[in-house]
Amino acid sequence: MAVEESIMRRQTSFDLYLEEQLKDADFAERFRKAGEAWDVAIQLASLRKKSGLSQKELAQRVGTSQQQISRLESPSYEGHSLGMLRRVAEVLGATVHVEIQRKKHQTPPIVAEPKSIYRVKRKDLRK
Repeated sequence: MAVEESIMRRQTSFDLYLEEQLKDADFAERFRKAGEAWDVAIQLASLRKKSGLSQKELAQRVGTSQQQISRLESPSYEGHSLGMLRRVAEVLGATVHVEIQRKKHQTPPIVAEPKSIYRVKRKDLRK
């Protein structure tokens, strides 16, 4: 049992590479966003398959093309519209839940200079 545990804990070269890459904030953000797109794609494909529908059959019921369903199920696609997701979910007997959260440890934007103290003179438009 101890041997199995040590094998499971051993990191691969990819694990080490990914760990190093995730130290870069830009990479970490892109990786997080890719994970979100992957989640949507997996959920849609899984629900469709559990419903026993092909992409073409789902497309017909939703009133769209098979290509559009294929795009929605692609982890690299980022053009999901809320309306389309709702239509697909309705056909699959599901609902869509969107949650927008404030980022943790968000710092307020830094402005290079304070607000302008200049006043704009207004023209008298009554003439």
